[in-house]
Amino acid sequence: MVEVNLLRRYPKSKRDIKKRHKGQTRKNIAISRRYAKEYFDGSRDVGYGGYHYDGRWIPIAEDIVEHFGLKAGDRVLDVGCAKGFLVKDLKIVCPGLEAFGLDISDYALRHCEPEVVGRLHLGTADSLPFPDRSFQAVISINTVHNLERRRCVQAVREIERLAPGRGYIQVDSYRTVEEKEIFLDWVLTAKTHYDPAGWNKLFTEAGYTGDYYWTITE
Repeated sequence: MVEVNLLRRYPKSKRDIKKRHKGQTRKNIAISRRYAKEYFDGSRDVGYGGYHYDGRWIPIAEDIVEHFGLKAGDRVLDVGCAKGFLVKDLKIVCPGLEAFGLDISDYALRHCEPEVVGRLHLGTADSLPFPDRSFQAVISINTVHNLERRRCVQAVREIERLAPGRGYIQVDSYRTVEEKEIFLDWVLTAKTHYDPAGWNKLFTEAGYTGDYYWTITE
């Protein structure tokens, strides 16, 4: 496993942590975990506050293609693809790449980008409906931590099964007490969370040999 930040060129957004803390109600958490319209295109208190394509995934797609040496004809899967923005941009930066996505949200898939219609699958990260070793790379960004620990471990195993040694998993995490407090205020959907050492232990338990990194809320 290699710690590598493939999202280093993702633009940082300004977040009102105190405002989100006020939204940390059981009701809002329950709404966000439905991954429906409210989560993607509703109030900022329960999700993105509007999830629209703006091309910001282009540089990340470029780095993914370079990191894995992907080329036309290769197959790559984005686990937790939402509306398919990264799938779309992977195809833009690498013409001929067979890029696919999977997400639990029926709403997101029904409101996906036109260019990825037919490439996105409805499903869960811990039960990926594809044969062993069927992808040259499998990406999962800020998704597997949304499952309970047992299912989270299984999701990591599934990613390894589809692309042994050629996965990339990024999860929400924290390194200090202060960062953990911000994490608990900000992240609505995560059901499993650890510091980096805890995540590395989970990856090892799952037999994961791919690459990884952390999303630290600041």
